Amino acid sequence: MARIERRSETGPVASYRLPAPLALLSLIPLYFAAAWVLPRLVGGGTESIVQRLSEGAPAGHSRLILWHNVLNLIAEHPWRGWGWGELSFAHYMHSGLYPGARFVEILDNAHNLPLHLAVELGIPAAVLVCGSFIWFVIAAQPWRERDPFRLMAWGMMGVIVLHSLLEYPLWYGPFQIVFGLCLGVLWPARRAAADRPRHGAHVISSLAVTVLIAIVGYASWDYIRISQVYLPREERLPRYEDHPLDKAQGSWLFANHVDFAKLTLTPLTISNAAEIHVLASRLVHFSPEPRVIVKLIESAELMGLREKAKTEAQRFSVAFPLQYRRWIEGKSVDSSAV
Repeated sequence: MARIERRSETGPVASYRLPAPLALLSLIPLYFAAAWVLPRLVGGGTESIVQRLSEGAPAGHSRLILWHNVLNLIAEHPWRGWGWGELSFAHYMHSGLYPGARFVEILDNAHNLPLHLAVELGIPAAVLVCGSFIWFVIAAQPWRERDPFRLMAWGMMGVIVLHSLLEYPLWYGPFQIVFGLCLGVLWPARRAAADRPRHGAHVISSLAVTVLIAIVGYASWDYIRISQVYLPREERLPRYEDHPLDKAQGSWLFANHVDFAKLTLTPLTISNAAEIHVLASRLVHFSPEPRVIVKLIESAELMGLREKAKTEAQRFSVAFPLQYRRWIEGKSVDSSAV
């Protein structure tokens, strides 16, 4: 086992051992066993990794199709990109316009970090971000590292980076925390920290922690407040049992979620068609899903914008053919009703 001993100016503080490499490798079969057993315990059609590896991706869901679509979008706006958070809208707008197969789901991430940065921010920004990280790794020379604690940090960060070439782990809080902790451990300034005055560093650290706690506290409060709109009445907090949408106004972090609730809960009429159309036109950038698209089409029809309604209906039929048929038949297009 590798021994880790953390020291301070007064001597050793803690000493512990990492498991032997062979012991860690022996856990790999346990992972695959869990990947096979857990979906069967959970039930409900959960797809297991074993099934995915043996049968491949469902039709229209493969990474190759997804990346081919993203490359087409990058080619249209290579320098500045489509804008941060605009990939799902760009994918919807290209319904039926790709030269080959189309990824069938709402595409809000490229499932590859360099491609995602390129499609939303442009190729120069993607090269700058990825190049800076590569420069950081080369300058740090992890292959020369001998401290087991820092080696472990390099290994964890490396796994997240590799995962980012197929998925989007950095869009999830737990991965963000681990990645940030690894950067904190490996950051070059830590080596020179002992040579700097400690008082100023403590003040800055305390201030940063205070600000972070305040931000997390506000985000938690705002999330609880806004989430009441999406809960059944019996599950809401007492204050929000009635008219939760009216009490959810003024959110900084979840304004789009409030507008989405307003759009989906407000019946469309001739008198509010213009307001609904403006709201739907904005929210199609946030979440181009059937409920938003239907409100966009129907409000355009009520306003006499027949060409726009026809264009959106054509996109709808390609992007969500099943929900489009349900809409034509007068049925609900809620994804849960598919």
